[in-house]
Amino acid sequence: MLSRLIARLYWSLSRWRLVTEPAPTRPSILIGAPHTSNWDFVLMLAIAWSLRIDVRWLGKKSLFRGWRGGIMRRLGGIPVDRSDPSRVVSEVVDRIRSGEVFSLVVTPDGTRSGHSHWKSGFYRIARETGMPVTLGYVDRTTMTTGLGPTLELTGDITADMDRIRAFYADKAGLRPEHRIEPRLREEQDPR
Repeated sequence: MLSRLIARLYWSLSRWRLVTEPAPTRPSILIGAPHTSNWDFVLMLAIAWSLRIDVRWLGKKSLFRGWRGGIMRRLGGIPVDRSDPSRVVSEVVDRIRSGEVFSLVVTPDGTRSGHSHWKSGFYRIARETGMPVTLGYVDRTTMTTGLGPTLELTGDITADMDRIRAFYADKAGLRPEHRIEPRLREEQDPR
């Protein structure tokens, strides 16, 4: 209840407008893109709280040290060790298969420059759990944010990513120079 009140207050004071499709009807992998600024985190919480979506999100384990750890966990954070990406995927899949029910926010492009492709963890988690993928967005050009369509992945990586690319084609993050084209490494090297 308090989180929804905070979200309402946020949207009434923010320059950003919430323009969204309805929340998914079942737990989903929520992509947050283009993710070019750490301020996207505030927008993500405001979207989730407004739409009453129980979310978890992945964050580097350093965010969970000291006094911040409890706050980050209460906000839905799951600390991850980025040095072993395959372990991150298996840990999340295990949580979901053990009966935990939540939507998972994933930012596959990250905020750092130098990446040439999206990380594929969201795709593997969705395929291994049968969860759909909901396309969340930030668009600086229109100052809008929200949720787009929810997609069932087919396993045809290129076709699935073509649908994702089409949605994000006209979206620009807070720092457009850090935008990464929605493309998985597996599209170029399907091993």
